[in-house]
Amino acid sequence: MSADQTLLTTPLNALHIELGARMVPFAGYSMPVQYPAGLMAEHNHTRNAAGLFDVSHMGQLRLVGPDAAAAFETLMPVDVIDLPVGKQRYGLLTTEEGTIIDDLMFFNKGNNEIFVIVNGACKVGDIAHIQAKIGTRCQVIPMPEMALLALQGPQAVTALSRLAPGVEKLVFMTGGNFTVDTGTKKIDVFLTRSGYTGEDGFEISVHESQAEALARALLAQPEVKPIGLGARNSLRLEAGLCLYGNDIDTTTTPVEASLLWAIQKVRRAGGAREGGFPGATKILAALADSTRAGARKRVGLVAQERIPVREHTELQDGAGNKIGEVTSGLLGPTINQCVAMGYVDVAHSALGSKVVAIVRGKPVPMVVSAMPFVPNRYYRG
Repeated sequence: MSADQTLLTTPLNALHIELGARMVPFAGYSMPVQYPAGLMAEHNHTRNAAGLFDVSHMGQLRLVGPDAAAAFETLMPVDVIDLPVGKQRYGLLTTEEGTIIDDLMFFNKGNNEIFVIVNGACKVGDIAHIQAKIGTRCQVIPMPEMALLALQGPQAVTALSRLAPGVEKLVFMTGGNFTVDTGTKKIDVFLTRSGYTGEDGFEISVHESQAEALARALLAQPEVKPIGLGARNSLRLEAGLCLYGNDIDTTTTPVEASLLWAIQKVRRAGGAREGGFPGATKILAALADSTRAGARKRVGLVAQERIPVREHTELQDGAGNKIGEVTSGLLGPTINQCVAMGYVDVAHSALGSKVVAIVRGKPVPMVVSAMPFVPNRYYRG
C-alpha cells in the first residue's frame, strides 16, 4: 500500500486500541496482529478456552432471487443447488484456466437467498466478478454495513449460549438468526457454527453499529479473550487450512491444492450437473489424472529440526534438485514442532516422503505429513 493510501478501520478499531493491540496493515485495513499477552498465549487460549477475532475486513454479500443458486453454481465446481436450507458449504471461484480466484463460504438462508463470505483482500474483485457474471440472473447485494466476529475454541459454545440460548443446538456448518442478550440491549445477529482455527466455534455477522457492544459482551465472559491475526495464522496452519494469497491463488488449481473434497460428485465427470463452471475442462481432466508428469500437490510438512521454515523457502530432493516451495510455515505452538505446507512434485508427495528445505543456505530435513497437524474439533453432534 502506498503512503498516500489510508488504511480502513473496522467498527472495533477503538476497542482494539483500548485493549492495547499492536495494529498492522492487512488487506487494506488496520488490524490487530496481537494483544499484550502475545501470540503464543493467544494461540493456546483459543485451543483451550475461547478466543474472539475481529474479521470484519471480510466481504459479506447476499445473492437473492429464484435463480440465485443455479446462477452461483455456474461460477464454482461446487454443488450449490442441492445445499439444504440452514447449511453452509466451502466453495471456490475459478478462472477459465482452472485456477482459483478465491475461496469462500456460502450459506442457504432459504427464501431464494444465499449468504456469501469472501476473503478481505479479494472482496472488491470477487464482488465485481460475481456481479458481472450473474448479476442479470439474481440480485448481488454487498453488505459493507455488516461486521464479522469469530468466537473460536472449545469453550466458545459455553460463552455464547449464555448470551444467545439455542446456539448450542447447532452443529458444524449450520446456522441461523439469533438474538444476543448483552444485559443492557438485545442484538440481532446471523451466525454459523464454523471458523478458521480447527476448533469448535462461531462466525457472527452483526450490523456495524452493534459490533462493539457485541464484542464487549463476549469479552465479558470468563472464557473469552481477544485474539489477533498472528494467532489466527498459526491456528489455521496447524488445522491444515489454506490462506488465500499464500497456499492458493490464481496460479493454483483445486486439484493440485488438494481440495478435491470441495468438488462434489454431482459436478464431476459423470455427475448430474457435470462441468458448467469456469475452467471445467481443465479441472475435470486433472481430476481424472492427478498423477500426470509435471503435476504438483499441496502437502503438509514437518521439520525434523527445530528451525521454522517460512513461505517461499525452496524444497529439494536428496540430490539437491528443486522439487517445490513452502507456502506457509512456522513453529506450531500446540504441537511444539515446526510445520509447514507447500507444493512438491507428485513423485515426492506421498506421506513419509523425505524432502529438504533450504533455510538461509542450510538444509533442513522435512517429512511429508498428514494434515491437519492438530486434530480438528468441530462439533458434529
